[in-house]
Amino acid sequence: MHTPALSFTDIPGIAVGHYTDPQALTGCTVVLTPQGAVAGVDVRGSAPGTRETDCLQPGNLVQQAHAILLTGGSAFGLDAAGGVMRWLEERQHGFSVANVHVPIVPSAVIFDLALGKPQIRPNADNGYQACEAASQHSMQHGNVGAGTGATVGKVFGFPLCMRGGLGSAAMRVNGVTVGALIVCNALGDVINPDNGQVLAGARTQADSTELIHIHRAHLQGRSGQALSAGQHTTIGVIATDAKLTPLQVTRLAQIGHDGLARTIRPVHTPYDGDTLFALSTGMTDTTVDTMLLHSLVTEVVAQAVLCAVRSAVTLKTPELWLPTASDLAAAQVTN
Repeated sequence: MHTPALSFTDIPGIAVGHYTDPQALTGCTVVLTPQGAVAGVDVRGSAPGTRETDCLQPGNLVQQAHAILLTGGSAFGLDAAGGVMRWLEERQHGFSVANVHVPIVPSAVIFDLALGKPQIRPNADNGYQACEAASQHSMQHGNVGAGTGATVGKVFGFPLCMRGGLGSAAMRVNGVTVGALIVCNALGDVINPDNGQVLAGARTQADSTELIHIHRAHLQGRSGQALSAGQHTTIGVIATDAKLTPLQVTRLAQIGHDGLARTIRPVHTPYDGDTLFALSTGMTDTTVDTMLLHSLVTEVVAQAVLCAVRSAVTLKTPELWLPTASDLAAAQVTN
């Protein structure tokens, strides 16, 4: 599998900012495109938490977004979008209607209320703070922003899961840059697609790094515990500097789910709200081959998922131990 040398903020016209609450173990991440970017979305999970996704359907009046918000806090966290809108409006960015600028900020949430302080969720002030922190330069990965409270591998119960997180990847080929930013909070395991190895996921015991291998267990007839809808979910943003139409951008969001399917098993379950946005900043005039673009999208989404779990930080409290992909790799070397 190709290892990208770039990150998401290397895409021209893109800035990313995080708000992180390390005590409450939640946060939000904003992808800023104040100049406006052609946007699309594709939702595959059956339990999504979203805002302003209908307006992104091709053929609708509004064809650009001015920011994308990814947030923790479940549906409560959608309040953070108000702060992003306020930040953009203050700078007169948005869809111009009469004498008002209305920023378009599509948003999606993960469920992270099982950790930290569930009564504290990202709010409008936090969304504003994420905008203030936004940069077009290097960005943080791991348990920051919307990935602060992310976990993976919860099919057989939360105590057996591991830490997820936020990751990104980007590639530049033939003068076009394509990238993905992913918050991996999956119900399933995260897989290395090169060899099928589980990098992070469900463990056999709460104090062990031995893995169950969810897919293998399902094929052998083992069922998980009773699950609740909407408590999981992988969300993200795909972006390119190529000039694309709304229909083409929506297609990128659809293709991006192939990258999730390569690295998360199972994915798009009834208990996940898997949602991918796509953006075209149009800052390059280079003509790009459609099939090449689709291959790049699949690759960067897959790499961003792997980055998310590889960048995670171990969480240990008196009641709970959530190891990381790095902990698992270290234990395998020791053994």
